[in-house]
Amino acid sequence: MSARRIRTRIAPSPTGWLHLGTARTALFCWAFARHHGGDFILRIEDTDLARSSQQAVQQIVQAMRWLQLEHDEGPYFQMQRIARYREVIAQMLAAGTAYRCYCSSEELDAMREAQRARGEKPRYDGRWRPEPGKTLPPVPAGVPPVVRFRNPLGGTVSWNDMVKGPISIANRELDDLVIARADAQAPDGIGTPTYNFCVVVDDWDMGISHVIRGDDHVNNTPRQINILRALGAELPVYGHVPMILGPDGDKLSKRHGAVSVTQYEDDGYLPEAMINYLARLGWSHGDDELFGREQLIAWFDGEHLARSAAQWDPAKLNWVNAHYIKQRSDASLAELAAAQLGRRGVGAAADEALARRCALFKDRCATTVELSDWVAMYYVEVPPRAEDLAAHVTDAVRPALHSLRERLAACAWDAGAIAAAIKATLAEQGLKMPQLAHAVRVLVCARTQTPSLDAVLALFGREQVLQRLSGA
Repeated sequence: MSARRIRTRIAPSPTGWLHLGTARTALFCWAFARHHGGDFILRIEDTDLARSSQQAVQQIVQAMRWLQLEHDEGPYFQMQRIARYREVIAQMLAAGTAYRCYCSSEELDAMREAQRARGEKPRYDGRWRPEPGKTLPPVPAGVPPVVRFRNPLGGTVSWNDMVKGPISIANRELDDLVIARADAQAPDGIGTPTYNFCVVVDDWDMGISHVIRGDDHVNNTPRQINILRALGAELPVYGHVPMILGPDGDKLSKRHGAVSVTQYEDDGYLPEAMINYLARLGWSHGDDELFGREQLIAWFDGEHLARSAAQWDPAKLNWVNAHYIKQRSDASLAELAAAQLGRRGVGAAADEALARRCALFKDRCATTVELSDWVAMYYVEVPPRAEDLAAHVTDAVRPALHSLRERLAACAWDAGAIAAAIKATLAEQGLKMPQLAHAVRVLVCARTQTPSLDAVLALFGREQVLQRLSGA
């Protein structure tokens, strides 16, 4: 590791919600910076004016906050840095590392068609590229130019990728990248800078030491390295992590379920579970499966990043989330369950009563949605299913239900007294526990399976139970 201060960044585009792949990349960048005592920067790449939205920006910030991936600087917005990009482009034009190109879109289309007809790779042919002894075409009237980077013609671009290892790409495979779009109204004839150029200037200005990102950016890296070299800038270390695949082996998409980070919050997942699970998608520390945030920081030194694509496994995520639900305090779970119930229009205070109810059911739940499904019966009456009533609330059991109701009306209201009332009723009526218990569960809970019946009933109000049993 060099003496250079470690500075990483995450740079999502606000053209949509923060998705799982970007969240994982953000996690890796954040953990790497924290491990080395460095800085983690948040940038918003909003140069796509047609598709960017403030709503998406808010969602990105909200998702990062929920995951507790706190940034040390930012958020920076590229559209607020346009003057800086134009300044650098002007310097490059003066230095001869960039040039204006007046090709129309029709010329470019014809150029590519001719190349395809010759069996060549379609690319810009350099007709406006200045060269010693070359005569350029006359500048056409009324045609606003783009600005192109003057890419080296020979040699190779090489870097030691922290994930993939050594990578080399011949410069002849790269054409002269457009770094500013055509705009007749732009100052100095320099239109809106393009993504690949803005990223380079941002990384340079912000002193980014390590660029960890998805491997869909591998083809951008040689272009960005060449621009950085033309600027005389120190190169960051690059690391390209493979994509996340769905359970079926295809690229993770909406058809596999939620891909937005905030949707997972709504669906009842805990941030500590998402951090743990995302970290294991493409990184490992031996056979360790469960670890907290501080442990991740201690271990994440940039090694052991996988070269092969990770596969999303909803069942594994549920297992991890269930673990962290069990670790949460009952009071914390009460707050989460109350929020989930509120989304359904069910009012429930996050009080001691709800905390006790969460304590009883949390071992059965993989998400806080499932937990709220359980505790909802204490706040709203759910009609039992007709088939459950027919199967369990039978003529053979009704006398026992009436007898139990009378005992419950008179006994102390705690699990021990309720258990004694159930036991006495079974002895009196000559029934087995499942016969009576299933019937009580159906009437009171609208379920056939619950934890211990006495514990479940004790967390209801006495009048709630008596009223629901009266339907027998």
